[in-house]
Amino acid sequence: MKVLLLTSKEEQMPIEIMYMSDKKEITHRRVIVREIQEDFIRAFCFKRQQQRSFKKTNILSAAKIRTRKILKNAL
Repeated sequence: MKVLLLTSKEEQMPIEIMYMSDKKEITHRRVIVREIQEDFIRAFCFKRQQQRSFKKTNILSAAKIRTRKILKNAL
């Protein structure tokens, strides 16, 4: 996960994270990492349309955004 967070920051690449809030609510977020600290990251969150802080320990997973390709012959 560290490598993906760093790649998002360096390449300004959006990634998807599954995040658990302190209230134990799990959310799916698309973010671009802006800053990486020891205990948290700062990232632009597309869901909230603003900079947000995310505790690293609460990030359950991180992945590249998958895109769907539609084949012309499949239609």
